[in-house]
Order: sequence, then structure tokens, then C-alpha cells
Amino acid sequence: MQKHPDRGLEEVATEKGQGIFKLFLGYAPGVGKTYSMLSEGIRRYSRGEDVIVGLVETHGRPGIADLAAKLEAVPRKQVEYKGTIFTEMDVDAILARKPAVALVDELAHTNIEGSKHPKRYEDVIELLDAGIDVLSTVNVQHIESLNPLVERITGIRVRETVPDWVIQRAEEIVMSDLTPEALQTRMRRGDIYPLEKAERALGNFFGRGNLIALRELALRQVAQVVDKSLEAHWTREGLQPAVTIREKIAVAVSSNPAAQYLIARGGRMAQGIDAEFYVVYVDSPDDQGEDNRRSLQENIRFAENMGATVVRLARGNIAERVAEFVGEKHITHVIFGRSAQEGWRKYLHLTVIQKFLRHAPPIDVHIVTQEAK
Repeated sequence: MQKHPDRGLEEVATEKGQGIFKLFLGYAPGVGKTYSMLSEGIRRYSRGEDVIVGLVETHGRPGIADLAAKLEAVPRKQVEYKGTIFTEMDVDAILARKPAVALVDELAHTNIEGSKHPKRYEDVIELLDAGIDVLSTVNVQHIESLNPLVERITGIRVRETVPDWVIQRAEEIVMSDLTPEALQTRMRRGDIYPLEKAERALGNFFGRGNLIALRELALRQVAQVVDKSLEAHWTREGLQPAVTIREKIAVAVSSNPAAQYLIARGGRMAQGIDAEFYVVYVDSPDDQGEDNRRSLQENIRFAENMGATVVRLARGNIAERVAEFVGEKHITHVIFGRSAQEGWRKYLHLTVIQKFLRHAPPIDVHIVTQEAK
């Protein structure tokens, strides 16, 4: 008996007792993520599935509004904040409705204070844990590990992000693609933003160079997911012997905020080669001050959101402590920062790295330029 194309994902979800999470990924606003999500929701509804709209943002686009109107929508919840009424997705109402599939737009959205969860992706996780399939959308610049790189490319800091572990939870990621030229044409027509904002956007975030680079990041993200899905399929079907030894990557950090760039690089490398990912720091007197302590906690939070195992080592010689950890955990790659004199408060200057190499087993060492923020 031939399986339905979605049957494999359904079997996985049944085993986990959770809903299936499908993500529509784009590289910029206007590439068609919400349209694609709604189109799939309508197709699944036409096949007899119980599909509802949890939340869709039309941004005044008639085509999106017309598609959304074809599906039942759970009314939004009103939340009062500082005397003003805002509306957010009503998670409890969706749970009470118990649909098979919920459509939830803009995964990276920050909910208004007073909502059930601070972030929309937390709403989505609750729906998935309740056994509801979720279709959602996100742009590549909102993936936390890519955030520092996106800022370097575009010069714009994206404030709303989604931790990598949430993206990795998706059983399927589909890229909604459009060439940069076609996207700029849509922008000039006023299909994405009002015309008075279009020219300014084209000269900033929507510049051709930015769009080409962001599109490449999105394509790489999807390619990594496809590779992992293929490897999982081979393993299930017994088509590929499991003979490879999993690699392990460690990033050495301090309290410097620029360490987040190193963490992001390490996380992307770990994802690319399916490696175990560690972030390690050595206790230091320099981290006792309030500012440094707060900055260190931010680095740790960033690392945890990227799925890293954070390891705190006892105070001592930096090179020796890290070398001991590398030997004990059989680490295969270590990442250090290059801007040692300023960015690392002399932790990882050249002599320290040389001392590390003398004490550590034979491994690959990556010295990465970290730019202060």
C-alpha cells in the first residue's frame, strides 16, 4: 500500500505524541511565506482536515486577506497594556477548539506584555505539545545564530529572534523563494510596503546586495535540513551504515559581548556537520563586576538558545583548563577569538593559544575574527 506523502511525518508525530511542526522560511518580507502557508492550509482543509487560522498578519495585502477568509479563524485575545488595547493570538481558545492544524504567522513575534507567553514561538510550542499540527512562518534574519551575521551584512540589528532549538524542532522547512529582482519589483509596486516607504527600504535592507546574501543564507539553512532528513531516511531504511564518529565542537568564550559572534559561528558549524556543540568559559576575577557578569549571562543564554551545552570550568590557567576539557570530552574542533588584546581582555592572545596547543591533543583549531559590537 502506497503511503501518503505526509505519512512519514505523521508517524513521527504519533511516536512523539506531539503535533507536526512545518515552517515556511523566507529571506525577506514579501517573498510569499504567508501565502504559501495559507495555500497549504486550504489544501489540507479541502482534504477534510480540521484547519483553523490561529493568527495571520495581512499587513493590508488583499490577496492574503482573501486567502485567510477561506478558513475558520479563532478570534484574537484582547490584551490591555498601558491603557491601550492590543490583540494577540488566543492560545487557550485554540486549545479548547482542538483543531488538527493551526496556522500561526510570524514565529519571531514578541507578544504584548500580559500575554500568556512572552514570545509567539512559545505559543506554538504549547500547541505542538497538545498534539496540534502547526504551520508557521519566519524569515532567516530572525534565526538567532544568524543574527550577528545578518547585522554585518545589512547593518541592521534585528531585535526579534527565534532560538535555533525551535527551528530545529520543525519536522519540515520549506523555503518560499523569489529572486531579489522580483522582490524589488514587488516593493516598487507597493505590494509589500506602502509606496512612501518603498524607496527608503530599497536603499537600506532591500538593497540588491543584501537580498542576495540573505537568500544565500536561507538556501543554506534549507539545504542543511534536507541533508539531515536524507541521512535520517537512510538510517531508517538501512541504506547507510552508521559508521561515522560524531564530531564535537567547543567555543571558548569570556564575558565580552563579541563572544556571541563566535558562538554563532560555532553553532552554524556544528549544525553543518551535525556535531555536538559545547560553549566553555573559565571563571575569572574579571567577571565579578556587575557589567561583566550580566554580559556573561547574556552569552550563556545565547549559547543555550543555540542548543549548546554550556560548561563552566574552575578558575585557573585558561589554556590548561580548556586543554584539559578538550581531552576529557574528546573535542575535535575548538574555536578561539582573534581579537584577543581587546575583545578577550588578554585571555586568548597568541601566547595563550600557543600554550593551549602544547597541552591539547591533536585537534582542529579555528581562530576567528570577532568584531566588537
